[in-house]
Amino acid sequence: MTYRLYGTPGSLYTGKARAYLIKQGIAFENRAAGEARFRAEIVPQIGRWIIPVLEAPDGTLIQDGSEIIGHFEAQGKTRLPAYPATPTHRLIGQIFELFGGEGLLRPAMHYRWNFDDANRAFLAKDFPAALAPTGAPEAAQAEVFAMASGRMRKAMAGFGVSPETIPAIEASYAEFLDLFDAHLAASPYLLGGRPTIGDYGLVAPLYAHLGRDPYPAQLMKQTAYRVWRWVERMNAADQDAGEYGAPPAELFEGDAVPETLKRLLRFIAEDYLPEVEAFVGFTNAWLAEHPGIEAGTNGLPRLQDRGIGQVEFLWRSHPMRVSVMPYRLYLLQKVQAEIDQAQPAARAAMEALLAETGLSALITLRGARRVERRGQLEVWGEG
Repeated sequence: MTYRLYGTPGSLYTGKARAYLIKQGIAFENRAAGEARFRAEIVPQIGRWIIPVLEAPDGTLIQDGSEIIGHFEAQGKTRLPAYPATPTHRLIGQIFELFGGEGLLRPAMHYRWNFDDANRAFLAKDFPAALAPTGAPEAAQAEVFAMASGRMRKAMAGFGVSPETIPAIEASYAEFLDLFDAHLAASPYLLGGRPTIGDYGLVAPLYAHLGRDPYPAQLMKQTAYRVWRWVERMNAADQDAGEYGAPPAELFEGDAVPETLKRLLRFIAEDYLPEVEAFVGFTNAWLAEHPGIEAGTNGLPRLQDRGIGQVEFLWRSHPMRVSVMPYRLYLLQKVQAEIDQAQPAARAAMEALLAETGLSALITLRGARRVERRGQLEVWGEG
């Protein structure tokens, strides 16, 4: 048996893992999360219905795109290492993994669910194709879509999408596309000539929602052609960068950070850092109110639950209320691990870059307890 990737074509987090497997030349099968075997055999082992899940030939299960990437990178045999060898590039990669998968959720949800005239007919076929049992009648497929659509539309509020914030969300996304498009003028990937963990973080929303659903895909093609080509490139087995001539085989020389990349980091400081500050603050207050949480548990009534509450903060001059999930703290810890393990000279360079781009708070915004993953679930570490 080869590897099996259980997910859906339109799943943000599945897209991250799929792009990685394609780029690394790892043989795998795309399998639908609607398969009876996934529900009957995989979900009970994982402990919750969640995608993606990678099943290895020996039956080992790995849930979560970041964990799937980490699994293969730990073996040291990948043809295009996702983790850069140089410290500042590693730090930048982890920042973009966090921002891509979590910070771009607002435009991803908005542009999928608030443009029914363009998107609904496509989504009404796309969701049941992956989630309904094979051969399900039209009525059953319609029921699957109605249930999934209703749940996701309701979830939009948990990501801060509301009539009041939509204009700012659209302006923010347009700014991001402009900045990323400008950066891609000189290099095919985020850090140079090959994809890294930051690219895999970004491709999650930029492919599954924003580069595949009809309305946002057309928007991307019309306003950010290089980003659209990057989305295609991230799903191609080769480098697919012919328009760059002979692209460099490696990353920007000497751990360099071009100005176009610094502009993207400044954008993250404006667009996403306020939310990071809010969810870390809420988490620490919540932990203080629950001092008796046992290590290896999430402190919630059900181990499969992901959210611990909601927090309100000011985003681009708008009050915004979002759900707080410890998984985001888990990704933030990966950013901070790069800083903590760096040698003094490398750490000084990292701190200078973060100060220059307005992201110094990423160094100190830490949870009172670590988030760990045990048994495919996010749990609290020792108090």
